Amino acid sequence: MTAERALRLGTRRSKLAMTQSGHVAEAVRQLTGREVELVEITSYGDVNRAHISQIGGTGIFVTALRDALESGEIDFAVHSLKDLPTAQPDGLTLAAIPEREDPRDVLIARDGLTFIELAAQSPTGAARVGTGSLRRMAQLNAYAKSHGLRIETVPIRGNIDTRIGYVHKGELDAVVLAAAGLNRIGRSGEVTDFLSTDIVLPAPGQGALAVECTARNGELAATLAELDDPVTRVAVTAERALLAALEAGCSAPVGALADLLADGQIVKEMRLRGVVGSADGSELVQLSTTGPVPSSEDEALALGRELAAEMLAKGAAGLMGERAL
Repeated sequence: MTAERALRLGTRRSKLAMTQSGHVAEAVRQLTGREVELVEITSYGDVNRAHISQIGGTGIFVTALRDALESGEIDFAVHSLKDLPTAQPDGLTLAAIPEREDPRDVLIARDGLTFIELAAQSPTGAARVGTGSLRRMAQLNAYAKSHGLRIETVPIRGNIDTRIGYVHKGELDAVVLAAAGLNRIGRSGEVTDFLSTDIVLPAPGQGALAVECTARNGELAATLAELDDPVTRVAVTAERALLAALEAGCSAPVGALADLLADGQIVKEMRLRGVVGSADGSELVQLSTTGPVPSSEDEALALGRELAAEMLAKGAAGLMGERAL
């Protein structure tokens, strides 16, 4: 009897992408008993070194993977969910959204400083904080302005090593990264401050992975669905519905987080928070809504759309067009 061929899992080439895809590959091996082969795919976002806001962030890290799925070069793909466009293409299905990692942003700063310490004590004037995200810029600048702190946000690109290297070389005082990525590659010990979501809301879907395959491969989709975490799925669905209703791409200055509110061990409600801001922090629209935990994706979609409508009524649309730095 001929052994089944290895399943081919498409992944970006970065260390982080390979690591998180490796975790999914091992889970699929345990589920199926089949070998899983990682297939490295180079995305447009990996080869174009311009800032994401200038080349158009929507889909730049996922299009090549999706093309490989549709052509049959790979069987399934693993994405960082925050990189996925909100519109799901015909013929592809998000078979699983596994349990989410820490969604927060973190600071890696010189001398082990926290954000407040860095911004309050910079010896050269404004502390230089590097980030590749307009969302982070908007919220950090807004917080600094409202608390009398001095920072200068500096646009950067590159992998985790490159970004942290700016701090080690003294070119920047700090960089802001996603906690989830550092946790997955075992570098969370370098974090000097976990930024409260009251200061910086993460990108919609941040910390979550998306496992995608073709809709026609129903058997594989059903197998991958065993990796799905229902709580994570409804939370990120609400966040991404807000993003979609704002008609914003994943490079826009939009933050969102849906979290569960518990009374002891009993989960009572879900709170969804959203923010849109100008990169300099001078304008910020931030609202939240709380209600029953959605029992379906449709209810989660409705929650996100309702909050987006309130944000648009408060002027969020006027902040959505900001792309250039």
